[in-house]
Amino acid sequence: MTMVIIDLSTFYSSTGTAKLSELGNYIQKARDLAGEGNEIILTGAAPVWLYLKIAHALHGRARKLVYRSPVTGDVIIFDHSPD
Repeated sequence: MTMVIIDLSTFYSSTGTAKLSELGNYIQKARDLAGEGNEIILTGAAPVWLYLKIAHALHGRARKLVYRSPVTGDVIIFDHSPD
């Protein structure tokens, strides 16, 4: 299983603000970066709605999804590993 770190703040760095109108593009970018069956770590300054939509979009594609924050550390969102 490969670990992939996705920094959501980079998805909208050119505009400085995440936009709901770009949600489809953000989801596609996350899916492309995540691949299939990998451990995904979501991090970066981003609105809660973006984290929730990306987490939902990656369910069924990622084996494990982790939220990483300097405040909370790593928080496992789901883990479908057989271990």
